Amino acid sequence: MNQITDFPILDSILDTDAYKIFMQQAVFHQYPDIDVKAEFKCRGTEDLNFLIPQLKKQIRFVGDLALTNEEFTYLASLPYFETDYLNYLKNFRYNPDLVTVSNTDNHLSISIEGSWLDVILWEIPILSLVCELYQRTKHPDTENMRKKAISHLQEKLEHIDYKNNQDLNGFTVVDFGTRRRFSKQIQEDVLHYLQKNCPFFVGTSNFHYARVMNLKPVGTQAHEWFQAHQQIAENLGNFQKLALNSWLKEYPDQLGIALTDCINMDAFLADFDKSLAEQFTGVRHDSGDPLLWGEKAIKHYKSLGIDPKTKVLVFSDGLSLDKAVSIYRYFKGKTNTSYGIGTSLTCDIPGVTALNVVLKLTECKGKPVAKISDAPGKTLSQDIDFINKLKAQFTVA
Repeated sequence: MNQITDFPILDSILDTDAYKIFMQQAVFHQYPDIDVKAEFKCRGTEDLNFLIPQLKKQIRFVGDLALTNEEFTYLASLPYFETDYLNYLKNFRYNPDLVTVSNTDNHLSISIEGSWLDVILWEIPILSLVCELYQRTKHPDTENMRKKAISHLQEKLEHIDYKNNQDLNGFTVVDFGTRRRFSKQIQEDVLHYLQKNCPFFVGTSNFHYARVMNLKPVGTQAHEWFQAHQQIAENLGNFQKLALNSWLKEYPDQLGIALTDCINMDAFLADFDKSLAEQFTGVRHDSGDPLLWGEKAIKHYKSLGIDPKTKVLVFSDGLSLDKAVSIYRYFKGKTNTSYGIGTSLTCDIPGVTALNVVLKLTECKGKPVAKISDAPGKTLSQDIDFINKLKAQFTVA
């Protein structure tokens, strides 16, 4: 009997990234009748087909998750949510019938189709389940893995000498590691250790752990918010401005970090005019050279007459503690920064290869959408003609 499939791995509907909940509320209020399609991709070479039977069973388990009274009360205590949305979420149930899992051309294929409201929350559970099922199969000695994870974390923290390093005053790290974690238990172990030992650790993107550990929940919007607006906007060239202004309509005074690389940084900044730059508290990096990106952001703020020291640059692209410290030192004194670290916190164990998996929108309203980004390897779409249309619209090489 395989213990992985005999009980649900996930036991909380809030065991997900905060930005999924934030985006679902915006969709609930602004786009309740839009249909979308999302698809899974493994960027590595791992054969994941053997996971299909276990994954299908776990996806059925996810359909049983529901917001508890304690979770409802917690969300209601935060300044982000309207009562009508919380009542909707209270009655929300994942619909496993929307998810298709199969072996397509010898690759694990996962697609989700339906109302955006129903599809939007599936990304994080599916990715975390794929990763945990894979890692538990490859490394079944879970207690040994837990010990190795914390021991390696301690080594990394000692390497940056965080206790004695005075120039790290102002350095802040947030956990972004739910989607590609080794396991739910190891993420919990890592967060407990960071919370107890590291003053620079300030929060998590995971709403469940934010609640049970009294951590700050952190997140804004993901690429799918911008991608969907490629088909929501009447004019393709206006989709980024529409996405940004729709976000401000939902969250005019909070959650003001804007993601910049649905197309690329240059295309984003061309649309990020003074009004938007003033209203958003900062921007988030998720692809391309982080130093070049940060310099472009600072230059742009200055060109608009905005002091970069009044804004925040959030870095979240494949960070390690060492890399985050290096970026922090580079920009110290120029602007404010924060660092979202994912896989390097929750699946960084000697001898373990972390999966590089994503689940992104590929259609909205029955038409293609795409993410291009500042890194060619992160481009995701099934429609080459639409990618070329985007590139032509935004003058991308």
